[in-house]
Amino acid sequence: MAKVDMKSNQTRRTFIKASVLTGTVPFLPPGIGFDAVGEHQTNPMTPEMVPETKSIIGLYGSWAASLQTQPSLSFRNARWKPEQLTRWKKEALEKTRELVAAPPQPATPEVRIDRTFEYDGLMIEEISWQLPYGRPTRAVVLKPKGAKEPLPAILALHDHAGKKYFGYRKIVKTGDDQHPLLTEHQREDYSGRAWANDVARRGYVVLVHDAFAFGSRRVLYEDVVDLKYEGLDTRGRTDADPEKTEHIEAYNKWSAEHEHVMSKSLFCAGTTWPGVFLSEDQVALSILCGRKDVDAQRVGCGGLSGGGLRTVYLAGMDSRIKCCVCVGFMTTWDDLTLHKTYTHTWMTYTPLLPRYLDFPEILGLRVPLPTMIQCNNQDELYTLPEMKTADKILGEVFKKAGAEDRYAGRFYDGEHKFDQAMQTDAFDWFDRWLKKA
Repeated sequence: MAKVDMKSNQTRRTFIKASVLTGTVPFLPPGIGFDAVGEHQTNPMTPEMVPETKSIIGLYGSWAASLQTQPSLSFRNARWKPEQLTRWKKEALEKTRELVAAPPQPATPEVRIDRTFEYDGLMIEEISWQLPYGRPTRAVVLKPKGAKEPLPAILALHDHAGKKYFGYRKIVKTGDDQHPLLTEHQREDYSGRAWANDVARRGYVVLVHDAFAFGSRRVLYEDVVDLKYEGLDTRGRTDADPEKTEHIEAYNKWSAEHEHVMSKSLFCAGTTWPGVFLSEDQVALSILCGRKDVDAQRVGCGGLSGGGLRTVYLAGMDSRIKCCVCVGFMTTWDDLTLHKTYTHTWMTYTPLLPRYLDFPEILGLRVPLPTMIQCNNQDELYTLPEMKTADKILGEVFKKAGAEDRYAGRFYDGEHKFDQAMQTDAFDWFDRWLKKA
């Protein structure tokens, strides 16, 4: 894998391609660089393979990995019988909620309709709402033109990609004047498609909103004007003319440097980034479910990369999501411990949760509700063996629960992406479980 070019971070399609900006890279041990860690490895837990796997924490890797046996709340544990599914879910969800430590759920806010128009065969609403903190959340709702009766719905979750200036706009297209950086992003990650538009045309109401710290929810320079530490220095930076390409690229670089600050501050405040994501995504879900044009019993969610991460926590912990597709964000805690933490955003981690559930088992909390994961065989964010292990773990959870037919793990050739073939499979999965026969 080629080393990351700091000057081209604005065109990167994956977390790894922006990871030099997240504050994690300085913690790599000497001699372990981007050329070394992109190779697919054999099982890192095999002792004789430790010298070859080049643990990113050096000689401490095998020791750190040894701390994790089968997590205590894994449904795969023999202590849990298939008939104890309900009891297990209650106990596991309670512990996960405790550790994710989401902020108090605010009341569903009043939604403002800022603009309504037609485009691309769709009725589109640009909407916004005010949470008890931060600037208003901006979002878009798309549905087929002329739709009459309540439709199934999708909460479409946008990616990270090291691009915090943009949020929901990364996966929609609302006009012919799309910003060239968005056109480029959709070409690289999504086969040139605005997938939220495409799934809406199949007969869904689709809501896409800006996640915490993205788009309308991003931190502005003016908010932290006194920050003067190295890459976080705001002197000479401006929030004026924000749509200029050079300003967007500069902001994406700066906000990546700020990410570790935000994460540490959230930990100190007694919450986690996954917890904030979960809380704000649940607000968006409540807004979607509360619409008169939505059948609230037929709601799904999904997304690529950062959207896949958000799918893990939201679909795993909120049963209103009746069907989900997690794209490009599925592996094990072992993979992150030994090989891939540096390729991932600070938004991934819930401290201490690995004692109780492996990463895929967070999504497994939703069993027996329909669940699909999509992985790319050459995805540089993970090792292939651990993606396969995660798939096996979820398969075992669903099989033990008697819901084997409601789980699908799909693998595709290629790097980190949600291309047209994957989108077709994902949309067919939604159709299978959310549309009436």
